[in-house]
Amino acid sequence: MIIDTHSHLNFNAYKKDFNEVIKKTLTEDIWAINVGTKFETSERAVNLAKMYNKGIYAAIGLHPIYAAAEFQKIKTDPEEGEFLIKEQDFNKEAYRKLALSGTEESKKVVAVGEIGLDYYYKPKTNLKLEQFKKKQKQVFLQQLELAKELNLPVILHCRMAHDDVIEILTLRQAQGKNQKGVIHCFTGTAEQAQKYMNMGFYLGINGIIFKFNIDEVIKNAPLEKLLVETDCPYLTPPQELGKRNEPIFIKHTIQRIAKLKGISFEEVADKTAQNARKLFRI
Repeated sequence: MIIDTHSHLNFNAYKKDFNEVIKKTLTEDIWAINVGTKFETSERAVNLAKMYNKGIYAAIGLHPIYAAAEFQKIKTDPEEGEFLIKEQDFNKEAYRKLALSGTEESKKVVAVGEIGLDYYYKPKTNLKLEQFKKKQKQVFLQQLELAKELNLPVILHCRMAHDDVIEILTLRQAQGKNQKGVIHCFTGTAEQAQKYMNMGFYLGINGIIFKFNIDEVIKNAPLEKLLVETDCPYLTPPQELGKRNEPIFIKHTIQRIAKLKGISFEEVADKTAQNARKLFRI
């Protein structure tokens, strides 16, 4: 078994053939967690998970680019959905209701995510930059609280903001608010990786490793602290160049990890699946 811990089959990119893609995924003994980026895609992830008895799960959350969109200009991504990238308020009760809307649904919602901080697209003035970061942090903290209340792990998005994310998580630990989760699409330093693992977090490894060199992080991180993911439809591995990314392409990431660590494909697949089942309780 393989578990893709971060996919977006709930996105517009799969609108016409999600059923075929999921059928192919499950036939290959691959499970997938579809991750929300705002309320609409979170709701779609839950509805998608409800269509299948097992193997397809959902995470719900508000991505940081939506949390502080008023301070930046980002073009609409047609792969994600039919909505303009505009600011969305984080309605805690609406997300809570989505997570706990019924017995069957609550079994399918396995995490709060993707949430976190993203400083890649940022305002140019210092004043707006300060407001931009403050707003993202406020929404991030609200969602961490929701995850704590729901006893769910978190799927953390972090781009050019690792120091701030680590500071927030460290402070919450000091307050007795330890949280479990995964750092999605990890591209930080070896030192940052160790800090996350020391706090109990897993590192999410996907096709970014074919573009961004984190070989030493992968070699040195215990296999017990790694998860595998695709982030599909994004980050298609070069072996499938020109194709839309899908969960079945996760095999290339697993092969790369196995080569770097000098172990078998099966060992990486089995252990990362065990890690995912433990973290997300699936």
